[in-house]
Amino acid sequence: MPLKDIVRPKEELVTASRDTSCQDLAKLMNDRTVGSVVIEENDEPIGIVTDRDICLNAVGAGKDPKTTPASEVMNTDVFTCDADDGVFELCQAMREHGVRRMPIVEDGKLSGIITLDDLVMLLEDEMHDLSEVIRSESPPYQPA
Repeated sequence: MPLKDIVRPKEELVTASRDTSCQDLAKLMNDRTVGSVVIEENDEPIGIVTDRDICLNAVGAGKDPKTTPASEVMNTDVFTCDADDGVFELCQAMREHGVRRMPIVEDGKLSGIITLDDLVMLLEDEMHDLSEVIRSESPPYQPA
């Protein structure tokens, strides 16, 4: 299954610029009920800021969240997968890079994101479907 079939589209993705303050990033996360913001420039992902980054790299470091820009707290090691890659390649990349969020690109441009939570929910849906197949082909359970 190609990632473009399961990706959260760019319209649902929360993005900001490198100049956005940590306070504004936190407000975006709160308003959109997400734990991260992709920092983009020219439609390309250049960083990711998580709620943890704001907590540890801004507030915990004694920086003023109102004036500290994303560029000072963001993770610049942005690993991406292509929209035509499969779920297996995505899982492999997430494991290899130790990340829970993977921006998805199409023709080098940011097209969405897939998170570990998204994958767990997809797996749950698939397991439910498989259990229904088993249930339909199995005799009814008869307690002893």
